[in-house]
Amino acid sequence: MAGAKRSAWMIAALAAWALAIAASQDARVSAQTPKTTAQPTPSPKAGSKDTKPDPHRGNNVFTPSQDCMACHNSLIGPGGEDVSIGASWRASIMANASRDPYWQAGVRRETIDHPMHKADIEDECSICHMPMMRAQAQMVGRKGEVFAHLPIGKGEGDDEQLAADGVSCTLCHQITNERFGTRESFVGRFVLNTPQPGAKRTMFGPFEIDKGRTALMRSVTGVQPGQGTHVQQSELCATCHTLVTQAFGDAGEVIGSIPEQVPYQEWLHSAYREQRTCQSCHMPEVPGMTRMSSTLGEMREGVHRHTFVGGNFFMLRMLNRYRGELGVAALPQELDASATRTLQQLGSESAQVVVSHSEIVGGQLQFDVDVKNTTGHKLPTGYPSRRAWLHVIVRNAQGQPVFESGAIAADGHIDGNDNDRDPARFEPHYTEIRRADEVQIYESIMGDARRTPTTGLLNATSFLKDNRLLPRGFDKATAERDIAVVGEALADRDFTDGGDRVRYTVPVGSAPGSLQIDVELRYQPIAYRWAQNLKTYDAFEPKRFVGYYEAMASGSSTVLANTHVPVEPASRTGSTVSR
Repeated sequence: MAGAKRSAWMIAALAAWALAIAASQDARVSAQTPKTTAQPTPSPKAGSKDTKPDPHRGNNVFTPSQDCMACHNSLIGPGGEDVSIGASWRASIMANASRDPYWQAGVRRETIDHPMHKADIEDECSICHMPMMRAQAQMVGRKGEVFAHLPIGKGEGDDEQLAADGVSCTLCHQITNERFGTRESFVGRFVLNTPQPGAKRTMFGPFEIDKGRTALMRSVTGVQPGQGTHVQQSELCATCHTLVTQAFGDAGEVIGSIPEQVPYQEWLHSAYREQRTCQSCHMPEVPGMTRMSSTLGEMREGVHRHTFVGGNFFMLRMLNRYRGELGVAALPQELDASATRTLQQLGSESAQVVVSHSEIVGGQLQFDVDVKNTTGHKLPTGYPSRRAWLHVIVRNAQGQPVFESGAIAADGHIDGNDNDRDPARFEPHYTEIRRADEVQIYESIMGDARRTPTTGLLNATSFLKDNRLLPRGFDKATAERDIAVVGEALADRDFTDGGDRVRYTVPVGSAPGSLQIDVELRYQPIAYRWAQNLKTYDAFEPKRFVGYYEAMASGSSTVLANTHVPVEPASRTGSTVSR
């Protein structure tokens, strides 16, 4: 009922302000970024002497996404494409951050491992996945809670709505550029715009807004639109996507920390820092003139989609398949389209593979596989459960495999991978592969204080391996510790910002006839071991996620790049590139 009343009120307000907009079409004012404060404070209470009652969200600093969708949906681009901001966002990982069953399972696992830190763990884990709820709780001296707001959709209170919204409109568009790019801004320590008593909250966007439309939005939503071009900077994304986690000992003491994910720092150490921003890849621009609002919106050049294309197609499909249990609001076709866009970007803009040399000598086929990262950060980047690897098959003239390295099984494990067979081991970085049980896997492996591999973030004190593919311009010799190459790849001269070269030496007999080399660079957002290690936890969220994973494991990976090269006896092949 509350949503229906608010929508009716919005429609009335829109009609009232239509004439004001028409009368001010040519009026333009330069929006100035308002003064910010280092620590956000609550907005004035509704009905206080400092302000009139707010018909929108009482004294909340944030507004549920449904309030924004009234005007920012039903948008069609020049080519007839639906570029609705609300619908695109609703089917993104950002919108579903709090519904993510893997995250919920991970938080529960950490609270079981470290029970004396339960409140602090929930508080820190809510920074990224329930940021509006957590920020508002912090403003009144409370810690962010996770499980108190689950399952999503159980309540209609303000906190429940904000928790359900994940990373939403009024979070990102209220962040100022204060402390941008500094350590003080990372791990979710963004600075929110704080209005003076009696003033309206400002939402920042990339465009200048005229007086009429400013008044319209202020009346309908209770907030003031303002131009803030900093929303197009990578440093905005870095506030939440730079995460450092502490490790705890058996007695609960802090024993170390690791940079859990640092894609911004990887980008900063690459050639892309001068060429592209996070938003340019993950919020692709709509070509041509497009409206940003379905209600009296101006035609704009440079509108960006709010699809937030990333790397987790698997989670989007999981959210869709178990939408009822997870309280998913996006429509099935919206989530399907979001997963498809993610797969398309992964398969066209992430990597290249080349067989650069092949020959048969003394009954052995030797060939080099060159892999190139075409993203602006390490590949894969982000959460350390992600991995990419080379799947290589050599086939005889009849098409039968005579050698295979890196096959993916139906349950999600990689054949020959030490870590998938044994949680206490991991696959090394290779310069040459000679056996089927050797696999080149590009990954980061965390280690605990005993230097044993772990998938527990709050047990990890270091990385035992990090040979993820480097972006162009990344100098591994000068990389800071947080983004360093770790393990055998550091000394591998063929592992550079230009990619990685791996030699394969395969016995094929004295008269092999014609052969074919098939190469895939595969990618898996949640590696087999990361799911399997949750099996030992006797709690609802880990058990539920493992069940989901096992039901969908056959679709847990995708191909980033591939190539197919024929080899004739005593011949050499030229380079072949496939995207």
